[in-house]
Amino acid sequence: MRRGRRIAIDVGEARIGVASCDPDGLIATPVETVPGRDVPAARRRIKAIVEEYEPIEVVVGLPRSLSGREGPAAAKARAFAQDVAKVIAPVPVRLVDERMSTVTAAQGLRASGVKAKKGRSVVDQAAAVVILQSALESERTSGRAPGEGVEVVI
Repeated sequence: MRRGRRIAIDVGEARIGVASCDPDGLIATPVETVPGRDVPAARRRIKAIVEEYEPIEVVVGLPRSLSGREGPAAAKARAFAQDVAKVIAPVPVRLVDERMSTVTAAQGLRASGVKAKKGRSVVDQAAAVVILQSALESERTSGRAPGEGVEVVI
């Protein structure tokens, strides 16, 4: 397992959840929810978070269907990952499978007593935590960086 902090991003239609982990990659915690409708502003905020946390990499959730196919949401996540990779280079960006992360996060919040209306503001952060924990576990068990690398295309 590589040592160093990571940042995870859950790209949603209206909001972008952000999570981080400790330098040992043991536990992921929520960072914030970034408004997602203004993409240039969202990119700037993500860049500021990366500069503050100094991660070894950023993982972006890639929403696939249960069958593994990629639809419009995956295309949006790929495009966002590409944009982020350009503005945070040389920090690498990786796409990781995030099937069911939002569902898992919402169920966890409900189980802990968070009301649905109030939970909307934190479900994206919780989904980013789920994505990051999954990526950390994948690296821990395989010994390889999770998901697929994003090439910086200029």
